[in-house]
Amino acid sequence: MTALRPERDSGAAPVGAADDGASYGEQPYEGFGAWQGQQGRQGYAGTGAGREGASYEQQAPQSSYEATAVLPVLSGYEDPETYEAPDRRGAFAPRDSETVALRTVDIEGMPRAAERAGESSGPAPGGRAARRKAARRQGRRHAGRSQTAEKPAGSAGAAPLSRVEARRAARARKPSAGVIASRVLGELFITTGVLMLLFVTYQLWWSNVRAHQQADRAAQHLQQDWASGKREPGEFEPGQGFAILHIPKLDVAVPIAEGTSKSAVLDKGMVGHYGEEGLKTAMPDARTGNFGLAGHRNTHGEPFRYINRLQPGDKIVVETQTEYYVYTMASLLPVTSPANTSVLDPVPKGSGFTKPGRYITLTTCTPEFTSKYRLIVWGKMVEERPRSKGKPDALIR
Repeated sequence: MTALRPERDSGAAPVGAADDGASYGEQPYEGFGAWQGQQGRQGYAGTGAGREGASYEQQAPQSSYEATAVLPVLSGYEDPETYEAPDRRGAFAPRDSETVALRTVDIEGMPRAAERAGESSGPAPGGRAARRKAARRQGRRHAGRSQTAEKPAGSAGAAPLSRVEARRAARARKPSAGVIASRVLGELFITTGVLMLLFVTYQLWWSNVRAHQQADRAAQHLQQDWASGKREPGEFEPGQGFAILHIPKLDVAVPIAEGTSKSAVLDKGMVGHYGEEGLKTAMPDARTGNFGLAGHRNTHGEPFRYINRLQPGDKIVVETQTEYYVYTMASLLPVTSPANTSVLDPVPKGSGFTKPGRYITLTTCTPEFTSKYRLIVWGKMVEERPRSKGKPDALIR
């Protein structure tokens, strides 16, 4: 802060100034205009550098500092306690409305003095309120820096990682052997489940669709041959169809083929005749004997699925090229071993028949969807009707 000059304190006239009857110290202060006019008459009194009679504007100041130091006093900053010298650019800070303290002026392109001061270790200038504001601003800056420092690697604005840190981050991102093994095991389980679901769908649905189509084509082929008068010999090749089985109660009409091969007969939706050596049974036109048939209970057309529902007296009809053979259901064996071949004997054991006759035996797996045991149904022929006489009553609805 610049103090008043000694000449003004003592009341003495400046050196080299014209005396118009009153000393400088005795002249009343009438504001800047009055003082400037008076100086125009007396001339600027400094250190002797001014010319007597010259105006204040015509005299150049001795230094820029002295001219600048006087301006605050002439601009109304009379109180020495609240006045501070302007900065090096000549700008004055306004008073704070709360503490009557000075605030720094933010000039575009230049850093603020309070911010520079806040970044240093010294206290913020001004009163208590100004120091609080500077502290809050400084806290916000530090908080922003800390948030930037806490940003994860790879994010925008984050500092680049060193080689060691980058390698560690890459290893951390790489899955471990346990994770890879669990993923592979999970994929295997999912694949196995999908395959099992497809297999079940094929067995329970698609196999039936395919078998029904194949059985229907075989039945149509037989009927066309019979209608054309094509004669078939008494012996048939394995897989060759030669008759049609009707079970009216169960709404079953399925071709009968020679043999019990799964691939050639049973899986195609047809019923197989036990004609192989060791399990060879009689044909329907035999005078005595047991006509044995096998069929699927589940899947592949499942023609014998509901034969367990047959009751004594229900009709079973075998249709050939020349005859209808009508049987009446006689008895049922719910469970027996697959090795029990005695059920196919000419007089089957367990059937209730006691003497030779013309019998029919139906065999299938049990329980459903398994092949652990066999279910047996027996019937006895009650009618032989030529095709020329029309269908038997059992097939007329």
